[in-house]
Amino acid sequence: MELGLLYSGGKDSTLAALLLEEFYDVTLLTAHFGISDDWQHARETAESAGFAFERLECDPDVAREAVDRIREDGFPRNGIQHVHQHALERLAAREFDAIADGTRRDDRVPTVSRAQAQSLEDRHDVDYIAPLSGFGRSAVDRLVEARLDVTVGPSEEIDRADYEAELRALIAAEEGRAAIADYFPDHDQTYVTDIR
Repeated sequence: MELGLLYSGGKDSTLAALLLEEFYDVTLLTAHFGISDDWQHARETAESAGFAFERLECDPDVAREAVDRIREDGFPRNGIQHVHQHALERLAAREFDAIADGTRRDDRVPTVSRAQAQSLEDRHDVDYIAPLSGFGRSAVDRLVEARLDVTVGPSEEIDRADYEAELRALIAAEEGRAAIADYFPDHDQTYVTDIR
């Protein structure tokens, strides 16, 4: 069975791929809005891990809508959620038997409710799987420590291919790099450098 997994090159989506590969032919797909070339970071990790990789072309207007929401709210949660839902819709429209992401039980954003998952499945005749949905952060961290080499650091310093990178790039292009701190709280990101 063919499965498409939304992929950032970070620890959660990489761990999700490792958990799913026993049951599916996994293709890692990075959502891309054409704003930056950050998707290449995910491609490098996917290739080094031995997974097939594709870019998932998304609508740049959705990224702009997300940035507008971030500006209105003063924080990124709703904007990132908007982008994640769009990416899942694009992924579900592809010809996969199943789709997945790396969302965890304790993620604040993005999340997928049971109703949203069922709607995706019903409308696109595809299975939606969230293999980490029963795992909290500390459980994920223990699994990651056993299997992955990971670089961890502040969001603005870590190469990654998640939604936030392109949204930050849009804000920086329109308002300057300093404006990013007005909307995104300081937090660490991960980037997988190797699989053990």
